[in-house]
Amino acid sequence: MSKRIIIAIAGASGVIYGVRILKLLQETEYETHLIISEAGYTNISIETDYAPDDVAAMADFVYDNKNVAAALASGSFLTQGMIVAPCTIKSLSGIANSYTTNLLVRAADVTLKEKRKLVLMVRETPFHKGHLKLMTDAADMGAHILPPIPSFYHQPRTIDDIINQTVGKIFDYFGIDHKLFCRWGEGDSYPISKN
Repeated sequence: MSKRIIIAIAGASGVIYGVRILKLLQETEYETHLIISEAGYTNISIETDYAPDDVAAMADFVYDNKNVAAALASGSFLTQGMIVAPCTIKSLSGIANSYTTNLLVRAADVTLKEKRKLVLMVRETPFHKGHLKLMTDAADMGAHILPPIPSFYHQPRTIDDIINQTVGKIFDYFGIDHKLFCRWGEGDSYPISKN
């Protein structure tokens, strides 16, 4: 069986993170299964130079977010886990409350119930107490909460360097080998920015 990862792009700002993850996974042995929410399609057009169809073409398989009968809706469909990048508060709320009205939330719910890795790149600022409670609830169920909060110890020189560092943290969690940023204590060479 191929190594499978589900990638979901919800409608928050920061869709470039999901796009970058897809692009980088094309260079690996991982089989990618993509869900893009309706607002995610809109934000790809607003925030990036990519056409939504070009982003979809980066994945091995693409699913309609309304299709709750897709393979991803079943725990018998084996995956290594799921990444929601970015994750809207609406999607977070659905996941934290098991309110599975679309495929994105259902696939995340399946990931949790099967005890697989689920990364939620929650993208909102500032957070109010309700947002924090939803993140705590999702974390209590096993989700890995990973907002795109940049670090600067690796001295990023471009926006791409900042994006790559966050993506690298996700890849670390999944055990995917990469050289997306210079790790603390590993010399003074820095990654070349990728477009």
